[in-house]
Amino acid sequence: MKRLRILLTIFLTLWAGVAAAACRSDRVTLRNDSATVQFDVEIAVTPQERSRGLMFRESLPTRSGMLFVFDPPQPVAFWMKNTLIPLDMIFLDRTGLVTRVHEGAIPGDLTPIEGGDSVFAVLEINAGLSARYSIGPGTQMKHEIFSQGPAIWPC
Repeated sequence: MKRLRILLTIFLTLWAGVAAAACRSDRVTLRNDSATVQFDVEIAVTPQERSRGLMFRESLPTRSGMLFVFDPPQPVAFWMKNTLIPLDMIFLDRTGLVTRVHEGAIPGDLTPIEGGDSVFAVLEINAGLSARYSIGPGTQMKHEIFSQGPAIWPC
């Protein structure tokens, strides 16, 4: 019995540590039927941060990205002016559900990339990664920005 209590205590301690580390402001987790993947992210919340985005950067580490937050949700469109890296843009609603993915945005292209009428967040990652991890409409995202609303996958 004592051994069982010790094992249970160890398990609960480890589980609590994993749960506490599950949501970090600098990381998102995406899951679907095919994969679960994490990206280290920078957050762009202010109008200045959102307008600068990933412009002028020559590279982006493979499992990194930028998370743009629009509170309240609103219509958004992105372009690639002064952006040197091909990107995938993942549009999300207030619950953390992917609603649209634009794959392979072309560096320097001024064509607007529309995300929809009620976009809460956009994740930009290196082009090709959304296909590699089967990220598409219906994929769920976990991040602390969704904890204040009706998150599908809460922190």
